[in-house]
Amino acid sequence: MRIGLFVTCFNDTVFPESARAVVRVLERLGHQVVFPPAQTCCGQLHFNTGYQRECVPLVRKFVTDFAGLDHVVSPSASCVAMVREYHARVAEVSGDAGLARAVAETAPRVLEFTELLVDVLGMTDVGAAFPHRVTYHPTCHGLRVLDLGDRPTLLLRAVRGLRLLDLPGARECCGFGGTFALKNADTSVAMGADKARHVVETGAEVLAAVDNSCLMHVGGLLSRQRAGVRVMHVAEILAEEGA
Repeated sequence: MRIGLFVTCFNDTVFPESARAVVRVLERLGHQVVFPPAQTCCGQLHFNTGYQRECVPLVRKFVTDFAGLDHVVSPSASCVAMVREYHARVAEVSGDAGLARAVAETAPRVLEFTELLVDVLGMTDVGAAFPHRVTYHPTCHGLRVLDLGDRPTLLLRAVRGLRLLDLPGARECCGFGGTFALKNADTSVAMGADKARHVVETGAEVLAAVDNSCLMHVGGLLSRQRAGVRVMHVAEILAEEGA
């Protein structure tokens, strides 16, 4: 099985360890991971800000870069949601029937990391060990667009030594929302502060999620509060093998 790695520009620039963790887990399970080096942005930032036509070259490049792979995996629920749910809309805006066909072929094969592990590879125990108290935040794109359900928590519960703690108000948005955090900073910070407070209430050592953008937002607030809670992508926890 040839699995393509879609790193995403946010992870590549700020959180590359999450993408490395995806590779470590998949190679540990015996799978080949292919990295198309010319890949770039999926267009989510442009699309969410209303620049749908400006997304067309990015979508065209995406389907070219990831053609011919069995599956494409990414450590970003929000970018996977962009590809699966909205690349077809961009193709429609372009008026290019060929692009629409290419999107229809490529987009369904693009999976968030926990989807690939649970649904395609049939794995919940990936051989990880992480003896810490962890709480999990289901990010909005994972929860409401991809409908990840309990896939991330199934994987976390199978990690040796990990104690998974319920997060109060888990389904509430953390307030990041991409450019929302810039355009509505006061509201975004207030929502993030609520999430950070709930995280601290759990007594967790680590806050986990499947989107580093949300972890960056909540993690920044936790850091400023000196709460003693670190943030980790789910893939990074699954890559841990213990001593």
